[in-house]
Amino acid sequence: MLDTGALIALERGDQQLRKVHRLATDHGYQIVGITPVIAAWWRRGKREKQRIQILRTLVIEPPDLHVDALVMAAASLRCDTVYTSDLGDLERLLEVFPSVELAAV
Repeated sequence: MLDTGALIALERGDQQLRKVHRLATDHGYQIVGITPVIAAWWRRGKREKQRIQILRTLVIEPPDLHVDALVMAAASLRCDTVYTSDLGDLERLLEVFPSVELAAV
């Protein structure tokens, strides 16, 4: 999985990321990009052709697969309580985000 910074580095020709990208694609590994990351990375103009080429190599996953983790990460920054109807799924993330409190609705 690549984050926004990794995608920017790849499009700018970072040799380390190019090597990782090439090896992954050559050996059939999936390189995942979640849609919020791609949206933050994408822009028209300079290096657009490079971005299109990179985009074609990514497995694009919608954010709903990662929303729970995003909510928990955001809450952990402020030691917040997350009110949720999806208590079971979020409880599995408490080990990673111990500062978050959960409340069922």
